Order: sequence, then structure tokens, then C-alpha cells
Amino acid sequence: MPGWEMPDPVSHLPLLCEAEQSQLLVIDIQQRLASAMPDKVLQAVTLHTGWLLQAASLLEVPVVRTEQYPRGLGNTLEEISQHIEKDTRLEKTSFSCCGAEGFNDNLTKTNRRQIVITGMESHVCVLQTAMQLKAMDYDVFVVSDATCSRDKRNHKNALQRMAQAGVIISNTESVMFEWLRDASHPQFKAVSQLLR
Repeated sequence: MPGWEMPDPVSHLPLLCEAEQSQLLVIDIQQRLASAMPDKVLQAVTLHTGWLLQAASLLEVPVVRTEQYPRGLGNTLEEISQHIEKDTRLEKTSFSCCGAEGFNDNLTKTNRRQIVITGMESHVCVLQTAMQLKAMDYDVFVVSDATCSRDKRNHKNALQRMAQAGVIISNTESVMFEWLRDASHPQFKAVSQLLR
């Protein structure tokens, strides 16, 4: 067809994560909230969030971390904070992170349109944040194995609701390998070793 060109397969693909366009958002992985989660679920969330934080550091993906009323719910778990070299930490009382003072300004400042979300609880703070960010025209990726709720039925329902609203439901390994995109990436070995 005259005048038609094959699109560049490496250019921006909103359905895949791109390290240069991503921000990692870690929502409320705090002491008292964590103590209410089933042990195996909590272990998976902390492990996978830790991998994503380390990959984000290697690939220069900015990190934003929120804490819901830390005076009552405690601070971020040590298993998470130990992997954070540099982040923006925001306290909030609103369930959606978008209600935290400075949150929206911080997202705008980075000029990155993809928000990759981990944290708790899936059906409250994660869901409300994802829905609001989607309404603000961000590409929103919720990492299913790095998010949780006390009740797995609520977690499953939240993932379904978000998917129906156009939020992309992903998983830790997919995000990490989409950030890399190619085995020739200079950080491929370092990132892939995190999964061993």
C-alpha cells in the first residue's frame, strides 16, 4: 500500500512496560498491615517487590513509596526498605495515593507515563490508586504476585475489576523482562540473577 510503513516494533508499546517510561509505585507495605496477611502471601509479595526494587535500581526506574497513616500502621517493612536506595516516600490518609500531598506533582515531574504498582491491599489502596491513575491517562500495570489482600477473594476481585477498567494485570518476571526487552541489554545478567 503506497505511503504505508511498517511500524517500528521497538517504539513505545503501551501494553508492555518500558524502563525509560516506568515509575515503580510501592503502596503501603507496612508492619501492621503486613501482620494481617497470610504468611505465604506476604512472603511472595515481599520477595517479588524486592526483586522489582532491585531491578528498578539497576535500570534507573524511579521509585515512589507510600505509607498509610504510619503512626497507626507502622513503617515500611525492613524487607522492602532495605532494597530502596533512593525513593520518594509519601505519607497519606487517603486510600488512593493520588490524594497524598505531592504525589501527583511527583509523577508529573518525572515525565514518565507508565506506573507499575506493588503493595497492599489490592481491593482498597491499590485498586483506588490504579483506577484514578488510569482515569488520568497513565498506563497502569498492577503486579499480581506483588500485591495482596487479607482475603484472597478480595485480591482476585480487585484484579478482575482493574482489568475490566483497562488496567494491565502483570507479574514480576514479565515486568522485569519487559524492562530489559533484549538479552543483549547490559543489565540482563544482573537482573536475571535476581530470579535465582
